[in-house]
Parts: sequence; C-alpha cells; structure tokens
Amino acid sequence: MADIKTFHLPDLGEGLPDATIVEWHVKEGDTIKLDAPLVSMETAKAVVEVPSPYTGKVVKLHGAAGDVIETGAPLADFEPDPNARQRAEAEPTGHHHGAKKSVGSPAPDHAGKVVASDEGGAVTAGQPDREDEGTVVGAMVSGNTVHVEQAADVGGVKAVPAVRALAKKLKVDLTRVRPSGAGGVVTLQDVKNAAAAGTASPASPPSAGERAAEAQRQVPPASPGSMPQSERTTVSLAGKPVRTAPPSQAVRGQPEQLKGVRRNMARVMAEAHAHVVPTTLVDDADLHAWIGKQDITARLVRAIVAACKAVPALNAWFDGENLTRTLHPHVDIGIAVDTEDGLFVPALRNADMLDGAGIRTAISRLRAQVEDRSIPASELSGYTISLSNFGMFAGRYATPVVVPPCVAIVGAGKLSYDVVAVMGGIEVHRRIPISLTFDHRAATGGEAARFLKALLDDLAQPN
Repeated sequence: MADIKTFHLPDLGEGLPDATIVEWHVKEGDTIKLDAPLVSMETAKAVVEVPSPYTGKVVKLHGAAGDVIETGAPLADFEPDPNARQRAEAEPTGHHHGAKKSVGSPAPDHAGKVVASDEGGAVTAGQPDREDEGTVVGAMVSGNTVHVEQAADVGGVKAVPAVRALAKKLKVDLTRVRPSGAGGVVTLQDVKNAAAAGTASPASPPSAGERAAEAQRQVPPASPGSMPQSERTTVSLAGKPVRTAPPSQAVRGQPEQLKGVRRNMARVMAEAHAHVVPTTLVDDADLHAWIGKQDITARLVRAIVAACKAVPALNAWFDGENLTRTLHPHVDIGIAVDTEDGLFVPALRNADMLDGAGIRTAISRLRAQVEDRSIPASELSGYTISLSNFGMFAGRYATPVVVPPCVAIVGAGKLSYDVVAVMGGIEVHRRIPISLTFDHRAATGGEAARFLKALLDDLAQPN
C-alpha cells in the first residue's frame, strides 16, 4: 500500500485561526515537486502562496476555491515519490501544525519593547530578533523580513492570485483588461470595472446547457412551507394585515460565510467590544476661517497630531491585563479604508513629521495598496491612534470602535453649513462634526475633553 502523507494547513504567520482557499495550482492526480506552489490562501491581510511539502503525487485536495480551512486542518494528501529527495523529518520545514493555544495558555516570557499584534489585539511583549520558524510557510529562512506577494506574469498578464480568482469568478478575460496598477499590474478594481462594463468577457460564450446549469445553481431550493412570489399578500384570508414572513416560515436568503478581511473584521470588533470601556465625546469644528480650498483629510491628520502633542494620554497603547500604558513620542495614525471586501486600517507612519502634501501622498499610496491588495501586513498594524472619515459618505456623529491596544479613535462626520449665533446676530458657517471615542480605563474624561478642544482649535485655524 502506498504511503499517504496528509499536509495540514500551517500557521500563515498572522496568528489567525483559518484561511480561505483562493486557487489551487494543482489538481488531484498531478505530480508536484518539493516547495513548488501548491495553493494560494487568503488571510485577513494578504494572499499567501503555500508551497508543497513533498515531491510526489497529489492524492486528494481537502477543499475547493472559496472554502475556509482551519489552521491545523487537513489541506492535501500526498503520495511521496520514494526515489526523490524529501525533506528530512528532523529538518525545519517552516510548517507549524501544533495545537492552537487556549485562552489560558501561559504566554512566553519575552523581554523587550511593547508592540501591537497585527490584528490590533492585546499588547504583548516584544519578540526576539528571530521569529519562530513555525510561523513561516515553506522552507524559508526565518527572520524579520516581510515577504510580500508579487504579481506573477502569466500569459502576458501581471496579477496576484486573488485577482485571477476574482476574474475567474466574474468570467472576465484578464488579457482584455486594461491594467491600472504600478508596472502594468491588473488590480481587483480593474477586474470589477471590466465585469461591470462587460468589456472583457471570454471569447467563447457559454453554451445553452451551461447557462441552464448555471441558472439552476443560482436558484435557491424552496424551503418547506415557503409561499410562491405570486401568492404573497399583505392581508390574511380574513382581510386583516399579516406579517410578510410568519415566524414559522424559513427565510429565502442564503447564509453567506464571512471570509478573509470581513471575517477578521468580525473577530476584531468582537474582541474590542469585549475588552474596551468606550466613551464618546462629540462637538463641531468651525471651518469659517479657512482660506481657499484645503485638503480636509490632511487638516484632520494635522489636527490629530496637534491634539496628541497637547494631550499625549490619548496617543497611547493600553494593556488591560497588566494595567499598563505606553505613551508614544511619535504619531502613527490608522486611516480606516472601507472596501467591498471589508475594513482595512493602514498606518500613516510618522504623521507628526509630514506636511500637507506629504500626508496626501502617503494616504493616496496606502489607499492604492489597499485597493489592489498589495499592502504589506506590517502596514496594517502598530498605529498609535485612529481616524475614521465616515463623513465622506454620510452621518454627523458616531461611536467608532476603539481597537486595542489603541486608546482613542477620531471620527469625522459629513461637512455641513450651519446657522451659528455670533455677537450681534447670526451667520452661516461651514462646520464638520467630530466624534472622539476613547477607552475610559486609560484616559480620563478631562484628558479626552482637552484633546478634543486642541483638535477643534487646530481645525479652526485659517490654514
């Protein structure tokens, strides 16, 4: 009987409990070499190429594109080639399949500076100079280098696996998509635009049978007791108003499993809700003195920097378990970026050293990297305070979520023209609503109020 080896999904280096299959690079029955690309897996931060741990035949693939695989669960079965060189049992593979740490597991005793986790989780002690090889995929040398996925040139088209998977899902021919990314790379947005415009459909349209099969797959199965659309009515047989969907009737919508970024966002929000004591202050910044057209986001960043210098207590990290806080001499602002895939928060590093033009250039770069999913995981963590400019869409005030270990987040609402009482009468001033949510365990109400006043004072400056 052939010796079958099962390869389990390793820890992809971000501490997440699972990952989503984007694209298999092999199929069952194929022969693969050691460390050759096996599968592309999407985590909350990036698409990671997982290499083959064996040279031999692929016997079984545990999952299809779109499936969520838990860390440590079977990923693929192999029949190793007995005549080929295989990695020795004692040789470091970089694959970590150990049991997940329980909540009560003792943390390793590390000494060093305080750092934040990639997910914005609890504050942990600094790691040694070399990272644990168990968090690296494949036979890669461990170290502090951040490995960023590069767009591969296949068939004359440069695109990362996530983009190719989306194109396949939306039936978009990548060779007919105009790239907008740096170096001619096709981005996720390029594929979405092409799909919406219908300008990059495959050359050969699907047959009638394929279309019928696809239509059949799209029709959800009828639930027991469900009522046909034509029979729906707003009144009962007695002529009285009734519920559109009685409690006993199953809903028609199909459950959608959260994946990737949105899945991690749900975890982070739940973690924040469980560990932070949030309190929100709101006020309006008067922009009446502004001279000429100005970059609102850049002014918000500058105002946050001024407030952090005036009240450092909110430019800090807080460790709720050990009841310690770390005040930061620099200001790294997490800028919330909303996408169809979920929420990203890239870090605007050293915001206290940038002028208006530098702030705009850095924000544009971060947003572009988020949109084409090329942003390194290291740029999505470690910020000291956050900004949510939700007013770009709608809303005046909010209670934005403080993600540990940060102490505060600033929310900017929709710009408006308000009637303001002034000495001797009334005037119409342009104002922007500001919401400040802070962790009341780490900062007092007085500190938060003084921080908010310093922020409003800076925004009120002419330029």
